Amino acid sequence: MLVLVFSTAGCEKYLEEPVYSEMDPESLLATEAGVNSLLNSTFGELFLSGWDGKSRINLENWCTDIEWETDGGENLIATQMINFTWDASLASNWLNNILWLRPYRAIRNANLLLENIDRGTYDAARKATYLAEARFMRALAYAKMYSWFGPVPLRTSSDDPLELGRATDDAMKAFIESELQSVVAELPLPGDEANYGRPNRGAVLATLCKFYLNTKQWEKVVDAANSIIALDTYRLYPEYGQLFRVENERNNEFILVFPQSPQGGGNNYINGALPPGFQRSPEMGLEFRSGWQNWAAQYRLYDRFYNSFTSADKRKNLIMTSYINGAGQTVSLLNDNNTRAIKFWPDPNAIVNEHGNDLPEIRYADILLAKAEALAELNWPNQEAVDLVNQIRERAGLVGDDAVSLTDFPGLQAFRDHLLNERAWEFYGEAGIRREDLIRFGKFVSSAHERGKTNARETHTRFPIPQDAIDADPSLEQNEGY
Repeated sequence: MLVLVFSTAGCEKYLEEPVYSEMDPESLLATEAGVNSLLNSTFGELFLSGWDGKSRINLENWCTDIEWETDGGENLIATQMINFTWDASLASNWLNNILWLRPYRAIRNANLLLENIDRGTYDAARKATYLAEARFMRALAYAKMYSWFGPVPLRTSSDDPLELGRATDDAMKAFIESELQSVVAELPLPGDEANYGRPNRGAVLATLCKFYLNTKQWEKVVDAANSIIALDTYRLYPEYGQLFRVENERNNEFILVFPQSPQGGGNNYINGALPPGFQRSPEMGLEFRSGWQNWAAQYRLYDRFYNSFTSADKRKNLIMTSYINGAGQTVSLLNDNNTRAIKFWPDPNAIVNEHGNDLPEIRYADILLAKAEALAELNWPNQEAVDLVNQIRERAGLVGDDAVSLTDFPGLQAFRDHLLNERAWEFYGEAGIRREDLIRFGKFVSSAHERGKTNARETHTRFPIPQDAIDADPSLEQNEGY
């Protein structure tokens, strides 16, 4: 008998069926309630929510040129990430649990469903959807692990041996691509999924598009982006400053989204973003409420990033530069690498640490900029690529003289440099995007050196396989340099 522990925390109404805590797969998957519980558990392992969700975001962002951290219980980990001194022994509840064990638990659950779903009798269409959801979640887990570690063991059956070596790079990429491609037509169109946040066709295509982007398969990026655009579902939300507020979370810009709930497993990034003793910020119209938390951990932005915005850029308005503390004193956060991202505006109904702001993994803006990047790489100069960038800039209030034109870029490298900046201005504070962008543009190590982080080297473009994982499976080969 296999013990399965399911959690619905942070999933809102992703699943409404009862939870099963201990049951063998044969009995569990004999009912649709059991199938949905297992799917919910699978997606829950991939969720960006609660402590683990916030920690995953921080692990990926603290090694970039946008964000860093001081103070509090997280600082021991943060210092290693900021200074590029991490290794395979990095605290197991971070590296091993969040980036390794959780995805593999999702993969295990998906495999169990794929192998045992025939034990029940279901409507053929619903069964096809269940199978597609499981395959998508398994592929999503592998796509994230590939971004973090490179190739990892491909476990596609519960009968795989405990000791299983890493797949080749080609095999890993081929598996992710084929699995995602095969389920596109099997999943519902956006809006037709059983519950908000559940996988749909747009989420699969967006995952494919980002996978192609980060593996530099430019023609496929364009094709996937065009397929998403052709769905005629997704739009840029009109006001960037309102996009991440809890009241606007079910919008047509979020494609792959992780719903959050203040009842548990919610979005708690804001607790570390608020500065010490924060009471209010007249510049932002934000006032601290009883019941909110203000952690000792301090999530800070680099001045170089803040100062890179033009004054007209509305996206800059979600960065706090001063505040009034409990003593009534005005405190400036400028010129000390200390400004704060208040992107995920506090939830008025937050409960202690948890806020209900949903966390997007992939937004429509990302798809438009991915297409712009791919078009430029395929054929420069490219007016369509510039037009796509201007779509994003227009929403940020950058029109007229603040729009970009083809003549602003004397060559492809100049456009690349601008696009890397544009993506920073658009996606700061979001999960994992900046790390992937810096790696893809070949700037991950050099930008660290510019910040004085001389320990950074090419080895760090991949995280180490956790030592706990290698101890459990000696056939695993560590990434070079660790």
